[in-house]
Amino acid sequence: MPVAWREGTLTRAYELEALCNWVTLKNPRDSDCPLVTAIKCHLDAARQAARAQQPDPRKRFRIFRNGPLIERATSNLDAAEAQLLNLAPPDYVLGQMPSLLRHVQRHLRSTDPGRQEFERIARSVGINDPDHPSSQNRADQDRNEKKATIDNERGTIVATVRAASSECLREQLRLRSFRNVVVITAMLMALLAVGVALTGVFNKTLVPLCFAPEESGEAIVVCPTAQSGPFIPLQHREAGQAGRETPGGPQVLDIDDVVAETAKPWDLMVVELVGLTAAAIAAAAAVSHIRGSSERYGLPVALAALKLPTGAITAFLGLLLMRGQFVPGLSALDSPAQILAWALVFGYAQQLFTRLVDQQGQTVLNSVRSADTPQPSRRPS
Repeated sequence: MPVAWREGTLTRAYELEALCNWVTLKNPRDSDCPLVTAIKCHLDAARQAARAQQPDPRKRFRIFRNGPLIERATSNLDAAEAQLLNLAPPDYVLGQMPSLLRHVQRHLRSTDPGRQEFERIARSVGINDPDHPSSQNRADQDRNEKKATIDNERGTIVATVRAASSECLREQLRLRSFRNVVVITAMLMALLAVGVALTGVFNKTLVPLCFAPEESGEAIVVCPTAQSGPFIPLQHREAGQAGRETPGGPQVLDIDDVVAETAKPWDLMVVELVGLTAAAIAAAAAVSHIRGSSERYGLPVALAALKLPTGAITAFLGLLLMRGQFVPGLSALDSPAQILAWALVFGYAQQLFTRLVDQQGQTVLNSVRSADTPQPSRRPS
C-alpha cells in the first residue's frame, strides 16, 4: 500500500545507492569494499522496511506496525549516509557541509561538545564566514586547504552527523510513544463510554440520570428523554396509601417507582451522544491552534480523537454529580431540555482536562526540531 514515508524511504534509498555507485566508479579503491557492502546491506534493510517485508504484516496489529518499520528504515538510511560520508571524496563532503551543519544544529544542543567541534570545522572550511572575500587564486589555494581539513577531520564529521541522526530518531521515538499513549487512552475512554451506554440499555434503573423537583408538595420525575406527571411523593405516609388518589389531587406514589417507569433504556446513550457532539465542536475549535508539522505519526489527529469519548464521559459524570446534589442549587432540573443542555455544557467542559494533554502534545511536537519549526537565534560568537 503506498504510504508517504514508504515512498520517501524508497526514494532516499535509490538516491544513496546512486551516490555510492558514483563514488566507487569515480574513485575505485579495494579498501572501500567493506564500506560499499555495508551501505548495500543498510539500503536493502531500509527497502524491506518500506515494503513491510519484515516483520510479517499478518503477525502484527496494523495500528502498531508502522512504528518499528519507520524506525528500522530511518536508522538504516542514517547508517548508510554515514558510511557514504566515510567513502566519499573530500569534494563531496565539502559540498555537503552546509546541510550537514544545519542537520547538526537542528538536533544537537548548543552545549554539545560534538556540535561545538563540528561548528569549528565548518568555520575552518569557510562555512558561516562570508565576510572575508578573496581573489580567485587565493580561493583555489583555500579549496585545497579545505579538502585537506575535511580529510583530517572526516572521523569527527561522520561521528557528529551520526550523533545528530541518532538524536533525531530518539525525538521521533518520544513522539511515537506519546502518540501511542494518547491513542490507547482514547480507545479505553471509548470502551468506557460504550460500557456506560450499554449499562443504561440493559438496566435503566441502575444509574438513572433523573431529577425530581418538588413544588407545593408535588413532584415530577424528569429524565433525559421523558418526564412523569405530577405526584405526591410517598414519604412518611402509610405504605398502604400508595397508589390512592388524594381528593382532587394527584396520586401518592413512591418516587423510585416513578423513576423506574419514566427512565428509558436509551437515556444514558442520549446524554453521551450530546456530550460527544459538544466535544466534537471543541475538537474542531482546537484545530485552529494546531500548528503544522512534518512528523508522520498523526499526533494532532490522536489528540482530537481523545476529546470525543472524553466529552461523552464528562457529560455523564457531570450529570451524575448534579443528581447526587454535589453542586448546590443545581440538583433539581425541571425539564429534559435542561438535562440535555447541561450534558452539552459538561461535554464541552472536557476541554479543561484535554487542554493539558494538548499542551503536552505541542511540547513534544516542538521538541522534534524539524525544518518547519522556527529555531531560536544564536548569539554571535
